[in-house]
Amino acid sequence: MDDELLELQRQFEFAQQAKSSIRLSERNVVELIQKLQQLQFIDFELLHTVSGKEYITLDQLRNDMVAEVNKLGRISLIDLADATGVDLYYVEKLSQNIVSDHREFMLNQGEIISESYWDSIAEEINERLQECSQIALTELAAQLNVGLDLVSSVLEPRLGTMVKGRLEGGQLYTPAYVARISAMVRGAARGITVPTNLTVLWSSLQQLLQEMEGSSGVAVEGSFFQSLFNGLVKEGEILGSVRAGVHWTPANSFINYDVLHKLGIPQPIQFLQSRYPEGKPLVTTFVHPSMIEMLDAATEDAIERGSWSDSLSLLPSSFSPQDASRMLSLCQAVQLALKSNKAHIFGDVYVLGSSFVKDICDRIMKELETLSVSGSSGTMLSGDLQVATEAKVGYHSSRFSESNEVVSDSGVNRHVDKGSKKKKGKGTGNAVANVSESGPDNQDQTSTKSKKSQRRGKDTSSQTSDSKPSSRKESHKMKEDNLSTPSEEWIMQKIATLVPDFEEQGVDDPETILRPLANQLRPTIISSWMEKKKALLTQNAERTRHLLDNLQKKLDESFLNTQLYEKALELFEDDQSTSVVLHRHLLRTVAAPMVDMLLLKLDEHNKLKSGLDVQEDPNSEPVSLNPGDRVAISRNFPGTLSKKALAVAEALEGKRVDIFTDAFRMLTEESGLPLKKLDKKLERTLLHSYRKELTSQVSDETDPVSLLPKVVSLLYIQVHHKALQAPGRAISVAISRLKDKLDESAYKILTDYQTATVTLLALLSAAPGDNFESKGVSTKPNGGSQKLGLEHHTIVIDIVSQGTPISSIQASISG
Repeated sequence: MDDELLELQRQFEFAQQAKSSIRLSERNVVELIQKLQQLQFIDFELLHTVSGKEYITLDQLRNDMVAEVNKLGRISLIDLADATGVDLYYVEKLSQNIVSDHREFMLNQGEIISESYWDSIAEEINERLQECSQIALTELAAQLNVGLDLVSSVLEPRLGTMVKGRLEGGQLYTPAYVARISAMVRGAARGITVPTNLTVLWSSLQQLLQEMEGSSGVAVEGSFFQSLFNGLVKEGEILGSVRAGVHWTPANSFINYDVLHKLGIPQPIQFLQSRYPEGKPLVTTFVHPSMIEMLDAATEDAIERGSWSDSLSLLPSSFSPQDASRMLSLCQAVQLALKSNKAHIFGDVYVLGSSFVKDICDRIMKELETLSVSGSSGTMLSGDLQVATEAKVGYHSSRFSESNEVVSDSGVNRHVDKGSKKKKGKGTGNAVANVSESGPDNQDQTSTKSKKSQRRGKDTSSQTSDSKPSSRKESHKMKEDNLSTPSEEWIMQKIATLVPDFEEQGVDDPETILRPLANQLRPTIISSWMEKKKALLTQNAERTRHLLDNLQKKLDESFLNTQLYEKALELFEDDQSTSVVLHRHLLRTVAAPMVDMLLLKLDEHNKLKSGLDVQEDPNSEPVSLNPGDRVAISRNFPGTLSKKALAVAEALEGKRVDIFTDAFRMLTEESGLPLKKLDKKLERTLLHSYRKELTSQVSDETDPVSLLPKVVSLLYIQVHHKALQAPGRAISVAISRLKDKLDESAYKILTDYQTATVTLLALLSAAPGDNFESKGVSTKPNGGSQKLGLEHHTIVIDIVSQGTPISSIQASISG
């Protein structure tokens, strides 16, 4: 194989090195071509290329030029000369022949353009036209870099086929837009009842279009309005006469019966029908069908745009609401829209498109979801009704706490064993929670109705008065279940806010649109609201149970500790100032976190039970509230629960722990979370655990300042069997109370340590930036003797940290 490759390489090298026996230079070739032309062997014209190294025939040049035009669609003669490599003179000479032989080509301003190019341009123009509804030919001519007449001549044969539009006054419009503008022109012209200058009318229509479509709207020239107007007059859709092209005198398309009465015609309807059989009699007016068509077109346009229309405002001022209502019943497009549920009529004369109504409903539902997430659904309540509802809830909550029936999360009643305190406590919690959720978020659904609704209400109330007490209770329960749903008045307020056009158009009477529309939307809104609420209730059920279980455990633990610490305060009742300090310290350090936890969890529980979407807080650290926050949260609770929560918040800022514990116990019982009482057995257990924990902390403590209160608390457990929580301000008094319980050496060590600690704190607060090591002051307790350097003298004391000193104190106590 390698040998064969080597042989092939040698043969290839030989072929490359071999010299031709006959070789013609370029000059020889040129002379040969000239000789053949002289001998007329070449009897056709040959052209030199620009490079001078090639010959090309005219036929080949023609073929190359045609191929290039077919390939690009549009190309300039200069570019053709570059592409074919021939002088521009020959390209220009042949271009006339090519355009004359190929009808699909045209020569324009030094460019050859094919019909396929214009077809592709027409498709692009059509796509753009359907997007923006209007395109100016001047804009197209500038973009294509051709003349305006050429663009017009190219587009006209393609209108209706490749370009779905209408060319009018140098503008391209879509058929839908032309029909819309025609309807506006027809409606505006038919609405004119006195001679008018059409220029003023076209200016009004242009302003109306600008207001409807904004800055991005289509600019319509007055000539377009005039062209459409002339066509409508010619077709007989507008009755009247035009003078000088702009002065319009409309034919009177209506007449009031009062006018005929004044002329002495006793039966105007019969008189008019005999002379104008095509006319339509209304309540107070006789109209021509063109007016009905005008109203039909204007109303249909509003329906298709997803808007609304006031039929009375589209008619002359002499028309009554009954006339407008009658005309709507004669409008074919309006009646077809009503049958197909594309439109609704309110107040006899207001026509609202279904898409418009649906948009209002969707926006209200979106706002409801926002209120649900933020937990502010109580804004749907009126003020007086909210107070009444809270009073009801406060009354029933006390009744529920004694009931033996609870409502489970699935909504089914089940009996609870009275003998079990644990079950009874849980049952009370569920019952109170269920009552509390029907507090400020609920309202009575009483609202002002129409006369027909009032009669129905009276009939219902008379039937209810004759029913049995059980049916009254069921009716009352159903009424309470509906308290949290959006009221008709609330929906009316939202509609007025979302659609300010109602007020701007002079729709002042709420009975015309707002109330009927709110009455129609309310079932849909309530259904969607209740479905979402039901889904959230199902989703929140497990969270609610978990929340209550964890809250009960934490409350029991915290409240037992509070009771344990409270017993130590009895030792200082004879010292009023110290007692107040200890009470406030216990309220601030132990009671406040417990209250904050309860208020936050109750607030979360009420929101979950009310079907609100409460986001879980990933931060598990306890949240500290200020007094204002506690009052604000307490006021959100219903009825007596709110009052008792406010009492707890007030007691927390007081001077007595016992007052706080009483108020706190009442609040938890109202919430269905009964607390354990501290008995002797639990007290011994907690003291033992607390003593063990303190001993461990004293052994591990390295901070001399933090060590002192722990040692004092440990000594109080050993001496008085009380768990003392004392701040720094009360440590000296607490130590003095141990004088008779300790031997002199142990007491001296404790007092010296307390004095040294006070001195150290004074030095640190006086000059926190000083270097105490340079002054002989050490802050590192290591069980030995440390020197605290003062300005004029030195005190040697034993700092109690770890080891022997504490043991000596404990030994003296036990001895």
